[in-house]
Amino acid sequence: MIQPSVLEVPRCDRRLSALVCAVLLVAGLIHPAAWADDARELEPQTHMVPMKDGIRLATDVYLPPGAEPPFPTILARSPYGRGQGEGVARRFCDRGYAFVLQDLRGRFGSEGDDVVIFGNDGWREHTDGHDTLAWIAAQPWSDGKVATWGGSALGVTQNMLAPGASDHLQAQHVEVAFSDMYGQGTYQGGVWRKALIETWLAATGMTEGNQEIFLSHPAYDDFWRSLNPESRAADVNAPGVFIGGWYDIFLQGSINSFVTINGQGGPAARDHCRLVVGPWAHGGFDELTYPDNSKHSRMPAAGDALRFFDHHLRGQANGVADDKAVHYYVMGDPTVDDAPGNEWRSADSWPPPAVATPWYFHADGTLAAGDPPAGDESATFTYDPANPVPTIGGQNLALPKGPMDQRKAESRDDVLVFTSDVLAEPVEVTGPVTARLYVSSDCPDTDFTVKLTDVYPDGRSMLVTDGIQRARFRNSSSEPEWLEPGQVYAIDVDLWSTSLIFNRGHQIRVVVSSSNSPRFETNPNTGPDVEAAPRPAENTVHLSRDHASQIVLPIYGG
Repeated sequence: MIQPSVLEVPRCDRRLSALVCAVLLVAGLIHPAAWADDARELEPQTHMVPMKDGIRLATDVYLPPGAEPPFPTILARSPYGRGQGEGVARRFCDRGYAFVLQDLRGRFGSEGDDVVIFGNDGWREHTDGHDTLAWIAAQPWSDGKVATWGGSALGVTQNMLAPGASDHLQAQHVEVAFSDMYGQGTYQGGVWRKALIETWLAATGMTEGNQEIFLSHPAYDDFWRSLNPESRAADVNAPGVFIGGWYDIFLQGSINSFVTINGQGGPAARDHCRLVVGPWAHGGFDELTYPDNSKHSRMPAAGDALRFFDHHLRGQANGVADDKAVHYYVMGDPTVDDAPGNEWRSADSWPPPAVATPWYFHADGTLAAGDPPAGDESATFTYDPANPVPTIGGQNLALPKGPMDQRKAESRDDVLVFTSDVLAEPVEVTGPVTARLYVSSDCPDTDFTVKLTDVYPDGRSMLVTDGIQRARFRNSSSEPEWLEPGQVYAIDVDLWSTSLIFNRGHQIRVVVSSSNSPRFETNPNTGPDVEAAPRPAENTVHLSRDHASQIVLPIYGG
């Protein structure tokens, strides 16, 4: 069931920034275990491939040396340049595949403009991905069957290419990529993902044009609808493997891609997709170290790209057809040898069976399943955008990431903390996590953040997952609705998904506030008056029977 990775590729070019190197590691185009001592050479043929509007894209073609065409082809399309392609090409060519690596429009050797990045790859005005499929299929070395491959940005290009693609597209292997550019890539919960987007655009030299247009569309409008492949899942007719990490920046995109395409896709895609989720981030983390079975190289065989491609492009009966649809790593306490969890599980669908169980917040700071509060209590804090709660771990790119101790943030006056009793038995939470807050504010707009943490016996409060919601988008990400002072509103905060067993002797904690900076843009609390100076907000979370704020945990049903 568990097998080593089949794809290892060269070390990062020192000319690239550390951030871009980290992203390339996740994308699969480089690997710290270099192949520099491998004497084999694999020289690409470089083509300037014309798109339907005449713009030409720089494209490297690697063919299996000494083999007779035609070949099935693996295609990767990247904004990071083609210089790192030889190592991964070698692994595919050794298996008898042609490998094609292409610079996106406006990037490196390709002509055209890279604004909007990822906006030229699928079904919009420019259909560069579809045009490239047609070009590959027309080449004398091609047998007409193509699979796409890659992670991070290389996964996003696959998601954008898939809807409406021709039958030449036979399979996809998509790792850590968003399925909705607005809700997962740029505006999570309606809030600008400041550190992620601004840092990535700057590191890749794509700030000009891209950042301005992204910021000019703070609501989900027609611009973002045209960049949402998740909404076009029914137009995807190629099976895919979707790989994500519980602490990855695009975790929910990996899950949603699988759920929508496996359930709604065309006949070749529906019920033929796979989901693999491990305890990974978009890069490494070190405050918790999970056992060796958690390593990316030891994921279940269902995540193996070559095995999946051999089945769908070559018709090999290699067990792919018999794999379970879903494979996920159940995290546990990695500091205790016999702690439950820290193992791979499989399921027929996502999410696995679970009971959505409300855990209520109480005025004395307790968190408990069962009956809601009986009184009419509330808790108020002052959120000052000039002094936001600092980001400590989580689903980050350039910032420290993963499960980190939240106690420094929890000690602040602008943070509410609700903690369960010490657990007498383990509690498993597997599936989507949502908080329902009943709130009021003295400002026309503000944000609410929610963190779920695992409190260890030594007091560490280790982040499990978290989320944020801008109040004006509480009912719709398209139409803002401003707050009236003092009125109570229901706000749902999406904490995405997780799978973790809280061990006996631990506690479950929920932390509520109104900022998480610089991960997210701070809300100035000024509402529609964009010229007004930022102001503090008096924000209240209600803890009463009629307004019972809670987190809904999917308690695993076995």
